[in-house]
Amino acid sequence: MKPGFLGGLAASSKFVRQMRIWSGMTVGQLVDEMRACGVLGAGRLGEAADIVAEMFRDEECQVILTLAGALVPGGLRAVISHLVDRGFINVIVTTGANMVHDMIESLGFHHLRGTFRADDEALRRSGIGRIGDIYVELRVYEELERWLKSILEEIPPEERGALPVARIMEEAGKRIKDEKSILAAASRRGAPIICPGFLDSVVGFQFWTYARDLGIKLDFLKDMDILMDRIFEAKRLGLIILGGGMPKHFAMFATTFKEGVDLAVQITMDRPEPGGLSGAPLEEAISWSKVKPNARAVTVICDATIAFPIIAAAALEKLPH
Repeated sequence: MKPGFLGGLAASSKFVRQMRIWSGMTVGQLVDEMRACGVLGAGRLGEAADIVAEMFRDEECQVILTLAGALVPGGLRAVISHLVDRGFINVIVTTGANMVHDMIESLGFHHLRGTFRADDEALRRSGIGRIGDIYVELRVYEELERWLKSILEEIPPEERGALPVARIMEEAGKRIKDEKSILAAASRRGAPIICPGFLDSVVGFQFWTYARDLGIKLDFLKDMDILMDRIFEAKRLGLIILGGGMPKHFAMFATTFKEGVDLAVQITMDRPEPGGLSGAPLEEAISWSKVKPNARAVTVICDATIAFPIIAAAALEKLPH
């Protein structure tokens, strides 16, 4: 068929470029091939790497990372802590659970490889909790409770009446020696960790059991102050969304006070049809002033444990060495 068979549309369009591979190619080169292809999931993943690289390159861009789902147990802990330690991630908005699992690794315990075809009654009898094909020994939570209580006991009594969760995360990070820890990296770099759903986690329920004895009360409005100060001070805002849920909504709603973000990448497996936020495309967020109309934004439909390390590694290759 002759070129131009679609008239002006064909003339103004680019051809889909077939991806190439070769021996010894880098992650960045593979993702560049996807970007040049320009369509479907490969095109979106390639575009996401470009957008993330722009966030990391721009020193005036405050980058917020949101975490939902089994990301730390699923292997992303060291990837995230590396990006925080290098100053590329400035704020984390997360479920309490992901920080719980960071603490577990920091205390010298490990997440174990299991199977989706498990005998869950047998696991229960053996003291094992299952997250997909990831196993966790339940005894670790006893050690976690003792460790967290020791941290809270060191907080001066006069400060216990109105504690932001971010302060608890910071104090925990200060006491962690594990270089792969997200909490430790965030504490070193002064990157606040905001947990709007902190109580909906193992540590949250543990906290409830002894908060009265220690006279500790949480002040979530102070966490809002910490997050909003970063947003108001930012000249540009970048947002990386891994999963969805409360962290995505909390961070995105906060950015409406700046008329939305300038750069955004979302990695999700959720669908938009039910109307839930976890599967909502970033284009929808424009109507709520969560994403600016002229923002560079892309949604990648993929398991974040697959897509994010590839995107992050490709983005780092694009930066000056």
